[in-house]
Amino acid sequence: MVIADKWEDYEILDASKGEKLERWGKYHLLRPDPQIIWDQGDLSKRYSSIIDAHYLRSSSGGGHWENLKTIPENWIISYKDLKFNIKQMGFKHTGLFPEQAYNWDFMIKKIKESKRKVKVLNLFAYTGGATVACLSAGASVVHVDSSKGMVDWCKENVKLNNLEDREIRYLVDDVIKFVKREIRRGHKYDCIIMDPPSYGRGTNKEVWQLEKDLFNLVELCMEVLSDDPLFFLINSYTTGISPKVLENILKVTVNKKHPGKVESDEIGLPIKEELVLPCGIYGRWEHE
Repeated sequence: MVIADKWEDYEILDASKGEKLERWGKYHLLRPDPQIIWDQGDLSKRYSSIIDAHYLRSSSGGGHWENLKTIPENWIISYKDLKFNIKQMGFKHTGLFPEQAYNWDFMIKKIKESKRKVKVLNLFAYTGGATVACLSAGASVVHVDSSKGMVDWCKENVKLNNLEDREIRYLVDDVIKFVKREIRRGHKYDCIIMDPPSYGRGTNKEVWQLEKDLFNLVELCMEVLSDDPLFFLINSYTTGISPKVLENILKVTVNKKHPGKVESDEIGLPIKEELVLPCGIYGRWEHE
């Protein structure tokens, strides 16, 4: 497992009984996490003096935020030179997955070391953590997500980092339909990033299922990959999918045409008590 342990504005202070206590800048949030099946007592009681907001699950599904102290609608946290807008979203989210800092570091290093003009395609791009990282390294980015709200949030993050003058396109679109159009247009990309959901719906109610659709999407993306690609990264939070599955997909697609280095692993976040919280998996092909 690789660990995203270079944060200063974010940390997991404790974890117990399906919940994690996190510090996001100066605010402390208590949120559910299904990986935390160990019991070290009730965090809401132990840390009642510092918790700013608690996400409470509903017995009928979903849940809601309970703000225990005054907390702004949004606030900013930093990772190294990058800045991100944090908000309390439905279904416990904040608009950022801190473990992805491990991948941001890789992207920035790879793009800068290439010393050439790099074009990045970011699919299922969410609020743009990877988009901001790639733009900051000097790449041009096409950012695609089916949610207008997420694309608008990415625009906020890009502006926050004073990167509006960089070359970026924002698309509210179904990923598969967009890639097919790019194939017809003859557009090519040196780097492809995707963070597909387990299940989702596109802009016109198109159904996405990772186990059924991921391999076909990667094969489609081969047709928009440049002749001299830099990297191809797949992230996943789908329960039950092994990192090796993503590695195998990249080996039989990208690596067959462009022999390079293929790897996969879990990504984790450190917990203060020398524990590690698993936070998903990645598979990565890179040019050597």
